[in-house]
Amino acid sequence: MIGEDRIGLNNRFIKVFQLLEERGAIIKNDRKGRGIGDVAEKILGNRGYGHIVRAFLNENDKRVISYSQARKFCREFGINEDYLLDGTGTPFGFDLPRSSNEQGNFTRGNILFTTVEAFAGSTLGPDSFDTEDTSWFSLPGLQGNGLVAFQINGNSMEPLINDNDLVVCREVDRLETMDDNDIYAVKNNGSLWVKHVQRIFHGNRITHLKLISANHLEHDPFVEEVNMHTRLYKVIRKISDF
Repeated sequence: MIGEDRIGLNNRFIKVFQLLEERGAIIKNDRKGRGIGDVAEKILGNRGYGHIVRAFLNENDKRVISYSQARKFCREFGINEDYLLDGTGTPFGFDLPRSSNEQGNFTRGNILFTTVEAFAGSTLGPDSFDTEDTSWFSLPGLQGNGLVAFQINGNSMEPLINDNDLVVCREVDRLETMDDNDIYAVKNNGSLWVKHVQRIFHGNRITHLKLISANHLEHDPFVEEVNMHTRLYKVIRKISDF
């Protein structure tokens, strides 16, 4: 008999699978690398086991995903293991919450402040946002959802952004909508940088991002490959001497 913990695990798998479909990371009938057969190959080791994945997605089927398969799913699709395995946190680790005002809380603020320092000249370890305490605040003129603030530690963006400055960023929904050469926080492969960013295209597809420091005499530009886990947050305000 399947235990309640496995049923809960499978229910969370179904939810995350649906979220990945909404994001376009999985397209069930796709034959170009994002189909259900591709999911089966990644977590079950065989493209022909797509019917088993479909069974996992059927709440009325007795077959449910195992913990080892769920861990593979997390690694392949950038899912927060704490959420999928234990039900804690959020599916993608650091998904920005909706505005507190929309939730009926008018005192908390709509900007999420994290104590994680965004190293402008170096990187953060994976899942850093998930383990730090957070708080909320608001600023005049900054409304809406998807706002996050953190403190800079490094000199790579001087003189535009200095060591210990606080930056407020707004989440970017799609890379196609970003503006080349503006300043963004780039979260990719477990690391976070604050840089000028330029898109690099292969045909009509964005394949890489070029990250450029304002302090170019000490910090060389570099290129990061774009994948389904890449996230951008546009820097919209800087606060010094706070």
